[in-house]
Amino acid sequence: MTQLILILLAAAGLVAVMRREAGALPALAVLAVVGIVALALGSPVLGTLLLIGAAGVALAGLPALRRRWLSPRLFALFKKVSPRVSETERTALEAGTVAWDGELFSGKPDWSALLANRYEDISAEEQAFLDQQCSVAASMTNAWEITRERADLPPELWDYLKKERFFGMIIPEEYGGLGFSAKAQSLVLQKLSINETLMVTVGVPNSLGPGELLLKYGTQQQKDHYLPRLADGREIPCFGLTGPRAGSDATALPDTGIVCKQLVDGKEVLGLRLNFEKRWITLAPIATVVGLAFRMFDPERLLGGEEDLGITCALIPRDTAGMEIGRRHHPIGSPFMNGPIKGKDVFVPLDTIIGGPEMAGQGWRMLVECLSVGRCITLPSGATGTSRYALGWSGGFARVRRQFNVPVAEMEGVQEPLARMTALAYIAQAAVLQTANTIDAGEKPAVPSAILKSQLTEFQRQVLGDAMDIHGGKAVTLGPRNYLGIGYSANPVAITVEGANIMTRNLMIFGQGAIRCHPYVLEELAAKDADDLNAFDTAFFGHAGLIFGNAARAFTQAFGLGKPAVPFDAEARRYAQEVARLSAGFSLCADAAMASLGASLKQREMLSARLGDVLSNLYLASMVLKSWQEGDQVEGEAALLHYSCQYLLNRAEQAFDELFDNLPSRALGRGLRLIVMPRGKRFKRPHDDLARTIAQAISRDSALRHKMLTHTWDAQGDGQRDNPLARYNALLAEYDRAEPLYRKLNKAYAKGELPATALHPEQRIAAARETGLIDEEEATFMVRFEAEVLEMLTVDDFPFEAFAQQQDKVIWHNAA
Repeated sequence: MTQLILILLAAAGLVAVMRREAGALPALAVLAVVGIVALALGSPVLGTLLLIGAAGVALAGLPALRRRWLSPRLFALFKKVSPRVSETERTALEAGTVAWDGELFSGKPDWSALLANRYEDISAEEQAFLDQQCSVAASMTNAWEITRERADLPPELWDYLKKERFFGMIIPEEYGGLGFSAKAQSLVLQKLSINETLMVTVGVPNSLGPGELLLKYGTQQQKDHYLPRLADGREIPCFGLTGPRAGSDATALPDTGIVCKQLVDGKEVLGLRLNFEKRWITLAPIATVVGLAFRMFDPERLLGGEEDLGITCALIPRDTAGMEIGRRHHPIGSPFMNGPIKGKDVFVPLDTIIGGPEMAGQGWRMLVECLSVGRCITLPSGATGTSRYALGWSGGFARVRRQFNVPVAEMEGVQEPLARMTALAYIAQAAVLQTANTIDAGEKPAVPSAILKSQLTEFQRQVLGDAMDIHGGKAVTLGPRNYLGIGYSANPVAITVEGANIMTRNLMIFGQGAIRCHPYVLEELAAKDADDLNAFDTAFFGHAGLIFGNAARAFTQAFGLGKPAVPFDAEARRYAQEVARLSAGFSLCADAAMASLGASLKQREMLSARLGDVLSNLYLASMVLKSWQEGDQVEGEAALLHYSCQYLLNRAEQAFDELFDNLPSRALGRGLRLIVMPRGKRFKRPHDDLARTIAQAISRDSALRHKMLTHTWDAQGDGQRDNPLARYNALLAEYDRAEPLYRKLNKAYAKGELPATALHPEQRIAAARETGLIDEEEATFMVRFEAEVLEMLTVDDFPFEAFAQQQDKVIWHNAA
């Protein structure tokens, strides 16, 4: 019994040391003290073993001793097995900054650091623009007209976008732009997501493109000339990066710019001869100025340096001789301007390089630094806005659409997708705005940008699929009344562009984060490159301490021991503690995967994807918790918080489960499972009760519905086009008055108190008025209400030959 107590004391002491990452000296003290006590109490074998363990800790853990024999050997091994980081990868790794993503990689996230950057509302000027100009722009759209009749935005909308400087949101006021914050940009794009063509048209010039590159790297002359013209729409920009053989692998550019001299107007000019072929370039068909990425070479050493200067970015006017531009691609489901650009022997002077000749070869760094911000905003904001519109439409439709004498919103088969849609929209809104808030605080979140792009566009895919299911025939029948179907068909665009989701999930999130966000890996690689043994020793053994610490934290917290103190209220506290627990497990598994697979982890994309899934879900859950903590909660929001966090943490645990099952070393997989999830999965899918509560709230005129639809276009005023969301909101505002009357009419009909031939609601209303079952005011109200419901359920039809682009090929099957 004495020996068992001593063993438990030693184990508890070591676990406590490991949890705190206190280092070798405290561990040595624990083993030595318990060993001496064991000898004193007559347990010589145990005491000797403990003292031997203490000696081993001293030799391997104390810096003065280990640097004489262990560290040099480990350093030599590390040089052999560590992955080689190319210059392209190094540039990507050094771009951007690390914030909360680094805390999650540490395994011991500091929640106070996350909450310190409190979310601040947008300015009064930004809010006014959102309320007024964005509402006007949204009101000038109709999906059917834009997609099927014009294949373009209406001319009055183009004029309005230019006049109100929508294309200059990121451009400072000193250059004639709006100078909006990242949060305001996100909210503008969310509101404009009422139409995907409108959102893309406004989003792209304010994302990765000439404007942002000029702001950060352009010469003063380039800024003074272009930025005012970009801000007011005199110049429409595009950026040519991707091509037939360079899509997601943007560094594989086959396009070239050769330094040469050429006579221009009788003068010899030093410049570039460009040959390029670009595809999938948004706004290219109408662009007046083209940003171009190409590989720059100086074979004659006219600039006096290297022959291969690397990727370079230049700004080229549309009318430059030799450039072919103006043709269009046909993006699925959306006619936003997109097309190819070609150029053969296009000569431009060196001062067209963004930033001037001094920035030659700096194009890749420029692109990845800009992309870390732009990718956080444009597509994630579009996905979030689209999801909230789809949610608003679906909640309204499900309440007014009746089957079997009840609203379909009362059917659990509809409540399930409604609740899921609400949660995904809630998560997306929190994630995109809280991340934009970090950008406004000066961060350039590289890893979160990959998380938001891939995860939120996948959320959009799920939400639109659910919305289509709920609407049924209303959504699958195209026409001017169909507000959903065209956007649904355009969803693959968001999945594919700015880094296809397959690549982003499998390679970028964990692949970049494992080095960029890890507390020690970058230091270890830097020590290797500098051949600095002491720096390697410090980083490596700090890394080892982190591994032991995370193992101890993950295992003990799985049993509820040593839960971290978190600054959240009672509703959110448990989830924050579980994020911390799973963060420790994630960090441990990340180190285990890197150590066991080494450089081959790059090729094990399915494992990398699962680690990325864990990180993504923990990041999204953190953003939800921060948004909850800082926001003004409304009735019903607690159910949504629980649903959202349970949904995300269940997905994180599922990713862990699949990781453990698929690690090449089965022993390692079983060992990690025992440490990280010794009690199995803690989170199931959200309970049906939560789904019912959420679905009821989102399909009624509730505080939760109002909160979820904040900053959408929900007005219906004079001169504006039809707004289905406003019409649904108006119906829901009167629904509590209509529902008792529906029940009264249906009950009377079932009892035979109304004629059997009164099959339509209008007939029952008239019969009930005649019998005195309802009064004149009630009858008038119900006639008006039911007429509006019928209008929202109605779909379009067309002449027989309407869909044939070539009328002479129409087959008149019933010519008579």
